[in-house]
Amino acid sequence: MRHEPQANAYAPDPQILSLAPWLGDPVAPADFPKGLLRWRNDRWARGVGLADFDDAGWVAHFGRFAPLDGNLPQPLALRYHGHQFGVYNPELGDGRGFLFAQMRDGAGRLIDLGTKGSGQTPWSRQGDGRLTLKGAVREILATEMLEALGANTSKTFSVIETGEALWRGDEPSPTRSAVLVRMSHGHIRIGTFQRLLVLEEAEHMAELVDYALTQFPGPPPPADAPGRDQPAIILLHQVVERLADMAASYVASGFVHGVLNTDNMNISGESFDYGPWRWLPRWDADFTAAYFDHAGRYRFGKQAEAIKWNCGQLAVSLRLLVADTAPLIAALDRFDGLYQAALARRVLWRIGLQPLGDEQDGALLAAAGAHMREEQMSPDAFFHLFRGAPDEARALLREGSPLAGVLGDYTPVADARAHPAWQTPAPDNHIETVEALWLAIDRDDDWDPLHRHIAAIRALGDALGEPPILAGHVSASMA
Repeated sequence: MRHEPQANAYAPDPQILSLAPWLGDPVAPADFPKGLLRWRNDRWARGVGLADFDDAGWVAHFGRFAPLDGNLPQPLALRYHGHQFGVYNPELGDGRGFLFAQMRDGAGRLIDLGTKGSGQTPWSRQGDGRLTLKGAVREILATEMLEALGANTSKTFSVIETGEALWRGDEPSPTRSAVLVRMSHGHIRIGTFQRLLVLEEAEHMAELVDYALTQFPGPPPPADAPGRDQPAIILLHQVVERLADMAASYVASGFVHGVLNTDNMNISGESFDYGPWRWLPRWDADFTAAYFDHAGRYRFGKQAEAIKWNCGQLAVSLRLLVADTAPLIAALDRFDGLYQAALARRVLWRIGLQPLGDEQDGALLAAAGAHMREEQMSPDAFFHLFRGAPDEARALLREGSPLAGVLGDYTPVADARAHPAWQTPAPDNHIETVEALWLAIDRDDDWDPLHRHIAAIRALGDALGEPPILAGHVSASMA
């Protein structure tokens, strides 16, 4: 069973203030006409001592952004640059969000509360700084499903409808508005380092590296890694490990993030900032989530390659502190092997089988992908059916199927199908499901289907149990 977050006392610790003079800009939240509480994640609020607010107090802090005791006196809009679809953009930064608070969880890890749709900032450019309610609902669905499937993801902490009518060119308008609060271990991005490289701020780069190593601790590089005692090299090794695992978690989940720009890469290794995401309706390496990704740069089968490329941009940025490129290249060269190992570990966990070694596990991954592709099958349906490789599921395979031969060598983990969730239909977040859930909210203001769906997703997470988190992760559990 998956462990529930343990209740902990509120422990404010705004560490970001040491970097704030050059990392962010103090901003004021928007003055919204209404504050209608639509989602509060008490499951995770308990873990940081924030579950005791009544609804009015919750809205005051997470809709009006009254400062939390002992925390940031004013929100900070963070500064960063980034590559967007391969094109460098120095005009980025938090344009519709800010860092609101920092605190410690029960394990002493730093936790950030950041926002989306909280108003304009110096980095808004031509944007209105707002978020649609549908976008907020989609983020709830993305984070809850990824969490259930073992991905290291931010958590949707709060959603409050704000009463404004927003005009958007890509959906019926006016549309309802909301402000979202996300919980994560940090909001330091690869694009944060890229900005310091462009500005040639080596002293600030060194401070940022030290902050990252202190607040997001991880294992040392391999014993034979060149430059393994240099802080920047240590950080790159840790980020490569975390992001290789994140890429694997996407593939094992059948998930397409959609916008894997460097400003969307969190060095804590957490997936975050969900926009045009999709889950695969069937196994298809060319499936693209974002309608504006015309070249398919971030299509399903290219996500690992894109994330590795982003790690390369971090390495380029760290050249500001590292004279020799060899240690940086050595760290990057680890990505492919780490990714393959993480993918096998995560697929075997999801399907409920004991590993047999690199060669056989690789053959299983290839056979599973081929089966889903040939049968036009979604990963959700595949893993639900073959969980623990029961004999009745194997019997459904056609004679001579490569998957049948490979599965026959594996032993299920103990109690692989013991949880009652395996006896019910698999919850999914396919586009038809998402649209049906949104229709109930938009047309009838009926939130019950969404809450029932989230309950089913959480039951799936309980059935899968604790995910195979990479050693040295900042950790997705936050328990």
